[in-house]
This record gives sequence, structure tokens and C-alpha cells, in this order.
Amino acid sequence: MSNLFGLTIESLVAVLLLLTIMYCARLNKQITQLKSDERSMRMTISELMMATESAERAIAGLKLTVREAEDILGSRLRDADFYSSTMAEHVKSGEEVLGRLRKIAYAKQLLSTAETDDEPESQPEPVVKKADARSIAEAAQAFAERARMRVNGRAA
Repeated sequence: MSNLFGLTIESLVAVLLLLTIMYCARLNKQITQLKSDERSMRMTISELMMATESAERAIAGLKLTVREAEDILGSRLRDADFYSSTMAEHVKSGEEVLGRLRKIAYAKQLLSTAETDDEPESQPEPVVKKADARSIAEAAQAFAERARMRVNGRAA
């Protein structure tokens, strides 16, 4: 019986050793898998760090571009404001010149009616009409010619 008891204990130890070896093999496989996962995780982390650095450089470049665009846009807006005010002044001056030309055209009409009539019946009140550019230019030329004739006539 003592042989049977010893054989049972040794068989039990052999089974436990076999289970331990199998468990160690399984653990070794899992450790190998974890190491490969660790390598891939390290590679992923390094790629992520490189992507982060690249993104930070791109963001810095974008900030610089935004600052430059803001400076350029501000400069162009100031220039546009200056040109706008200058054009408003020119338009105002042009309207003044147009008003003078209208007065000249009206004076020409009065002179032409005065030349045809010895005595004007009644002087109509000046009505400022919106004349087209051609008639204003013609009136200005006629006025300038009459002025030249007067000056040349006196000089001769």
C-alpha cells in the first residue's frame, strides 16, 4: 500500500508539474504578446508625438499667417478709407464745378436771348436744370471762346 500511496503522490506531483509547465507556456505566450503590444504601443506613442510636434509647428505657422493677413488687411482698409474720403472730396468738387457750368450755360441762354431781343420782357428766374454733360461742355466752350474774343478784340 505504501507503493500505491507513493505512486499516487508522485503521479499527482507529475500532473501538477505538467499543469505548471502548461501554465508557464501560456504565460510565456502572453508575455511575448504583451511585449509586441508594448513595441507597437511605443511606436504609436512616438508617431503621436511626431504628429503633435508637426501640428504645433503648423499652428505656429498659421498664427504667423493670420497676423500677416491681419496687418495687410488693416493696411488695405486704411488705404481704402483714405481713397474713399479722397473720392468723396473729388465728387464734391466735381459737383461744384458742375454747378458752375450750369450757371455758365444759363448765362449763355440769357445772353443769347438778350442778343435776339433788344429789350427782354421779363427776366425769368434762374431754373437750374440738370443738363447732360455734352451741353455743359458746349456751353463752357462757347463761354471760353467769347472770353477769348473779348480779350483779343481789346488787344488788337
